[in-house]
Amino acid sequence: MLSVLIETRNDEEGLARTLASLIGGAVEGVVRDVIVCDHGSTDQTHKVADHAGCVWLPGIGLATAIHQAKGEWLLFVQPGARLLDGWVDGATGHMAKATMAARFARARSSRTPFFSRMLTRPSPLAQGLLISKARALALSKAAANSEALARGLGVKTLSAEIAPAPLK
Repeated sequence: MLSVLIETRNDEEGLARTLASLIGGAVEGVVRDVIVCDHGSTDQTHKVADHAGCVWLPGIGLATAIHQAKGEWLLFVQPGARLLDGWVDGATGHMAKATMAARFARARSSRTPFFSRMLTRPSPLAQGLLISKARALALSKAAANSEALARGLGVKTLSAEIAPAPLK
């Protein structure tokens, strides 16, 4: 089982796009719960999370959110990122046989040119992060947020694809 954690602030539209891409995982019984950690949104983020059946946690720390997750594996994604067809099979295959963290492959349609990649540093969560709950709990002691948790972490890249959240 998988818990999805999304940290957000004033991104109701991005949150809705991400939640829509998770529907397949919920229908197949892979996604157990979705936790939205809200860091002071003043828009309708709360309503989007509520209508989608998410657990909404305003102003709460990362470690507390991880503790509340019901799944043995956690998927951290940015609001606005969209998991593409086949992500459920890629994630379940990895969870069944691996203990290390993983990320999704960047969708072909959203890949940046080589030179641009050399000049910019992508977010550590741009391709999501699939990690065991036990490992995330251990790393959360020294991480203020999910990006800090993912930074510098050795991960495997899955064949399943993600369309990263648009840059703001």
